[in-house]
Amino acid sequence: MQASISLSSSSPSSLAFARSDRAVEFFSTNASKPSSFRFCGLRGEALGFSTLKRSGCNQVALSQRRLFKKLSASLKDNGVPSKGFDYDLVIIGAGVGGHGAALHAVEKGLKTAIIEGDVVGGTCVNRGCVPSKALLAVSGRMRELQSEHHLNALGLQVSSAGYDRQGVADHANNLATKIRNNLTNSLKALGVDILTGVGTILGPQKVKYGKAGFSDNVITAKDIIIATGSVPFVPKGIEVDGKTVITSDHALKLEFIPDWIAIVGSGYIGLEFSDVYTALGSEVTFIEALDQLMPGFDPEIGKSAQRVLINPRKIDYHTGVFASKIIPARDGKPVTIELIDAKTKEPRDTLEVDAALIATGRAPFTKGLGLDNINVETQRGFVPVDECMRVIDKNGKLVPHVYCIGDANGKMMLAHAASAQGISVVEQVSGKDHVLNHLSIPAACFTHPEISFVGLTEPQARERAEKEGYEISITKTSFKANTKALAENEGEGLAKLIYRPDTGEILGVHIFGLHAADLIHEASNAIALGTRIQDIKFAVHAHPTLSEVLDELFKSAKVNSGVSNPVKEPVAI
Repeated sequence: MQASISLSSSSPSSLAFARSDRAVEFFSTNASKPSSFRFCGLRGEALGFSTLKRSGCNQVALSQRRLFKKLSASLKDNGVPSKGFDYDLVIIGAGVGGHGAALHAVEKGLKTAIIEGDVVGGTCVNRGCVPSKALLAVSGRMRELQSEHHLNALGLQVSSAGYDRQGVADHANNLATKIRNNLTNSLKALGVDILTGVGTILGPQKVKYGKAGFSDNVITAKDIIIATGSVPFVPKGIEVDGKTVITSDHALKLEFIPDWIAIVGSGYIGLEFSDVYTALGSEVTFIEALDQLMPGFDPEIGKSAQRVLINPRKIDYHTGVFASKIIPARDGKPVTIELIDAKTKEPRDTLEVDAALIATGRAPFTKGLGLDNINVETQRGFVPVDECMRVIDKNGKLVPHVYCIGDANGKMMLAHAASAQGISVVEQVSGKDHVLNHLSIPAACFTHPEISFVGLTEPQARERAEKEGYEISITKTSFKANTKALAENEGEGLAKLIYRPDTGEILGVHIFGLHAADLIHEASNAIALGTRIQDIKFAVHAHPTLSEVLDELFKSAKVNSGVSNPVKEPVAI
């Protein structure tokens, strides 16, 4: 699950996170230059493989020998710490961001420890992205089996589809357990020290950790990364009992399927759960603070998505309202929700439903970090950082050797953004200048069909263009023109490109359709690498594939004549 994101174009240094029932704006500083970045995982290069200039068995064998030597060294001593320190790097928090930073640190030869007070994997693996995708996989299969029109078009005949609630819940839990074990094993295999307990910064380059009721351990580190993540945000007036009024943490356990559930917030979390609940038979009512559903998405994409994801399904909605009070079901009475006008605060309506899911985004978790010990004061709960993720104290000065990544800094509340930030920090502490271009980081909503985007929305791009004095152009392609999508009988979908015709710069790409979450990466990598439209339109895509949606999108863009084309002449091989 992911928080709803909107990259503001009014200023290159702002990011707005639409928190559905509460619209909250956070601030950051975007990178001034694009750069490539790598996500967490055991990459080939991290294990000793590299691109070979010449092919040959001897070179492959040499690469393999280096692999085993590198792994053996990692397992043996996890590097040698800088003189006077227990570790080169200590990471507080073993979520996706901390895990990615730890793996990259080992690759760089840094002696590394990671402190975790709960379980490895953090929110994403245990209570977010991972188990939610298991539930969404079930909802996708159910939708296919329930769609008589879709099946008939493919010549299939299937009897009525059903499901076992506990079996579905077990699938989500088993997946989370498997991924958590994989992450833990990867850290151990590379020699990262996993220190169990709550991590607290005591002062410059000093951290303590330990469990309640046990004595604390104190360690020193040349550099410290805060990667403590976030928790569900619950607005005032809402009473969460974990049974009939729940957050995403509870919903992922799928302890029951309500006949009617209200979802407070229509961002990523709310949309994905509406997909799950309606596929499993529930009726859904959205409660949205803003005047339109799906805030944060490009408006045109949002309208197309609403036409498919909401209007034909058992979903109704109230927009422009706050849920000022929610009382759980008790004594035979249903869940009661009091709605007030978002602007006037006047009472609007009262709903009685079987359950309510609070999907109003997430709040940073910084409790017990010891920020006072380094003179740091949170801003709206977030740890203030600069464009290099360096922590800033209450006087506006950088705190030496302390960094903060992921949800705790509020720049971009996505698991893969946290990992990218962690890798960027490790590059810096290893002596290399590295600034992450957040506009190149993609986001996805795993509904059926999916929604994904990278860069600016159309309104943001127009606002920025007007401010900086250039023109923008827009081109679109439809999934109905794609052979693979039609073969799957999944022609609903739209791809949209926003770009500068004077330079060929890609400003934003938005996709709604089959496997949109997978397709977006060609665009995000192009932005990260600074690839222009006049370059990428020469790329070759296999036929017939969904990737041709992007191929047609880039080819349909019109770059002004006279713009230089740096594409190199092909080399015969």
